[in-house]
Amino acid sequence: MSVNDYEKQQYAVGSNSASDNDVKDIVESKGNAIGEAADVYGDIQTAEQYGYVQRGLKSRHIQFIALGGTIGTGLFLGIGGAFANAGPLSVLLGYTITGCAVFMMMQCLGEMATWLPLPGAIPQYCARYADPALGFAVGWNNWYQCAITLCAEISAAAILVSFWDQDEKYSPAIWISLIIIIIVCLNIFAVEIYGEAEFIFASIKIITILGLLIAGLVIMLGGGPDHDRRGFRYWKEGAMKEYVGTGATGRFTGLWSTLVNAAFSYGGVEMVAVAAGEATNPRKNIPKAVRRVFWRILFFYVLGSFIIGTTVSSNDPQLTAADAKGAQSSPWVIAIKNAGIPVLPHIINAVILTSATSSGNAFLYTGSRYLFGVAQNGQAPRFLLKCTKGGVPIYCVAITASVSLITYMSVSTGANKVFTWFQNLTTIAQLFTWCSICYTYIQFRKALIAQGVDRNTLIFRSVGQPYIAWIAFVYFALIIVFNGFKVFTTTPWGPDELTAFFTAYIGVPIFGLLFAFWKIFKKSKKVNPAEADIWSGKAALDAEVWPEQIPRNALEKFWFWLC
Repeated sequence: MSVNDYEKQQYAVGSNSASDNDVKDIVESKGNAIGEAADVYGDIQTAEQYGYVQRGLKSRHIQFIALGGTIGTGLFLGIGGAFANAGPLSVLLGYTITGCAVFMMMQCLGEMATWLPLPGAIPQYCARYADPALGFAVGWNNWYQCAITLCAEISAAAILVSFWDQDEKYSPAIWISLIIIIIVCLNIFAVEIYGEAEFIFASIKIITILGLLIAGLVIMLGGGPDHDRRGFRYWKEGAMKEYVGTGATGRFTGLWSTLVNAAFSYGGVEMVAVAAGEATNPRKNIPKAVRRVFWRILFFYVLGSFIIGTTVSSNDPQLTAADAKGAQSSPWVIAIKNAGIPVLPHIINAVILTSATSSGNAFLYTGSRYLFGVAQNGQAPRFLLKCTKGGVPIYCVAITASVSLITYMSVSTGANKVFTWFQNLTTIAQLFTWCSICYTYIQFRKALIAQGVDRNTLIFRSVGQPYIAWIAFVYFALIIVFNGFKVFTTTPWGPDELTAFFTAYIGVPIFGLLFAFWKIFKKSKKVNPAEADIWSGKAALDAEVWPEQIPRNALEKFWFWLC
């Protein structure tokens, strides 16, 4: 009996015990990790030759990666420009609408990741359930997106350090080098090191954003040193500002301009699925993390954008000051400084610096796992499958980290401008990933139905399907098409307009060429749902037994609920 046949049989009889000799050889004598690797590679010899990733991420790691992954420089820094262009209500609506679409997408991804948690996850799902060409395009697009986002976060960190270096005595190259070294060191050892680092970084970010939300509420109600009760004063200045055009058209374009910024801010929310292949007890921890996405979006982004709109005027020149250093253009810092609180801006800048470092750390990890997933699909050189004894795909980490050297462009061009370039480039790549997740889920759902799997038996079953998948797909596709609309309203075009057009749309031909390359040269075909591989690797995971932790007191009960 083959492993694949065994997996189907075990699902049919509802058993989680390994009784077939072939599977026992894989799961018991070689271990569950090698068994899963063998299912993907095709044989145990290959799995042993190259090594395999290990399930070293604990529940608290997964939950805090999911929590911290949604809080990055977009919420702390990037939101200021959108706020100045569009006004408080437009930003609130933009982040809320995009948050709803992201939640729909995560429902799709959560169901697939719970059914079969794989390292790299997304490109493998695309190749298995939709089309190998889509898996190739998504895998390399995801890797490119993570690599460029890594550069964006390092560039943001260089901006933040300049907050304390107003006279520019030190070259940004010093801080770029230091941050790259820290991030690489956190990724080349066992995945537990990465998990612990993200746990600490995420804890700092969560405590900070909670503190900022409370401070913002106090300032809004007049509890700051200036005792100025702001209320909704700044909404009266223009809740929805005109951006391109006048009247209703101008207000609509202002709202639309916030959607791209919101998409960048939400980037990385899917990291929890990428980490699923290295998570302990993924059938329990992944659904828990995905279900909490809604509350993270509501609490951090929707409430955060609301508080900003009540504490800072969208007409404040500090939001768009060309000579702003570090977090000086952050609406959070501006609100606190305007309220007369002296020391806090320095603390916030330090926290945002750790946030940028955390995001860079996370995107190096995610990018390396995407590259590993593409190699497992047979769509990248085989040497990329090589793992260390600690389960780290070392060549994938090294190649992804090498892209961060592009960040040295900040030294000659200016960190603020380079950060904006990277933000635009990564947002479109991110949107293509989200579109692919939604489309792949639709195909996955068809495969479940075609192969006789009752969705009511799934551990995690997303709601409102397939309608929410289609809604999210169309929404993200519209942003891709119209994200650079402003450049078409400007005549004549100069160097700045050409750069804006390039960064807004270069991701479209990149994705298209990747898809066409595999489609033409490998002559891949769309996967028939009845033949989609939804089983490989499932038996080894089903055979694993994870001990249930029972809380001994109220504190542990709260901790287990949180993590």
